[in-house]
Amino acid sequence: MSTQTNASLTHKPKILVARAIFPEALVKLEELYEVHSNQSDRVMSAEALQKALSDVQGALVTGSERIDTAALTMAKDLKVVANISVGYNNFDVPAMTAAGVLATNTPDVLTDTTADFGFALLMATARRITESEHWVRAGKWDQWSIVNNPLGMDLHNSTVGIIGMGRIGQGIAKRALGFGMKVIYHNRSQLSAEDEEACGASYVSKESLLQNADHVVLVLPYTAQNHHTIGAAEIALMKPTATLVNIARGGIVDDSALAQALQARKIFAAGLDVFEGEPKVHPELLKCSNIVLAPHIASATEKTRRAMVDLAIENLRAALDGKKPPSLINTEVFSKA
Repeated sequence: MSTQTNASLTHKPKILVARAIFPEALVKLEELYEVHSNQSDRVMSAEALQKALSDVQGALVTGSERIDTAALTMAKDLKVVANISVGYNNFDVPAMTAAGVLATNTPDVLTDTTADFGFALLMATARRITESEHWVRAGKWDQWSIVNNPLGMDLHNSTVGIIGMGRIGQGIAKRALGFGMKVIYHNRSQLSAEDEEACGASYVSKESLLQNADHVVLVLPYTAQNHHTIGAAEIALMKPTATLVNIARGGIVDDSALAQALQARKIFAAGLDVFEGEPKVHPELLKCSNIVLAPHIASATEKTRRAMVDLAIENLRAALDGKKPPSLINTEVFSKA
């Protein structure tokens, strides 16, 4: 970890940049703050994070940094932690609120990019693109065949079931309409009639969705209540020809149960961008041929990642200037300030 030590900067607020960001963004921050940066991009241990937070007023973090009571123990001057992510299951928001620390995230700027990727992963899963590429690379393709090439499942005129109908879920639904797909969804609360019409979506129970969908896409936030939303019992409700795509968070799916189901061909295929305990992947999933694996890249375009960093910096600057950050999570902290 490098530290800006110029004595002329000692009057500036101190901030932590916990993971590597674009060099131009770092330069911008160094004009305003004394920056303790981690451009090596190695994930910090809990102890190292606690120590780093003890001497700063603000921090830019990602999902790999858990901000909880332990992390905040020595953070007496900390005012804001800005997550470079729309999800914030790495935040213990009640603990941050109790400590008077503002918590922010980066919604909206990644919606379309993530929805694009979710639909791309759905297509790759249904049409066995990864499996087919491996087949070609292994020299197994020796002739065109009607029945002896990898046969996939259609998207057009099929039914997609979306669990989690926030901004990204609605984005996937709108893309599905272009393929003539029937859209059903399950969510904590039903959308307004206007939003349902815009998405061409119909609200159903979780059980009905799993039983009727040809393709199930998960876009719900990770919470203790949502842990293993999809496990062995839920997979058993799905069609043997169905696909399952997870672009939400690791822990939404019981990866062990999914691996067993894929190996037993209880469902047709799965596409995963997130995993329990990532970056580790359950070893049984790696043995499955009927799965598409991606390294948590749903928001990974340069334009979008730059926008995420920019919004996180905007949140940080606002908080340190005594202003309300544009995407504040625990608004009650600001109201008490």
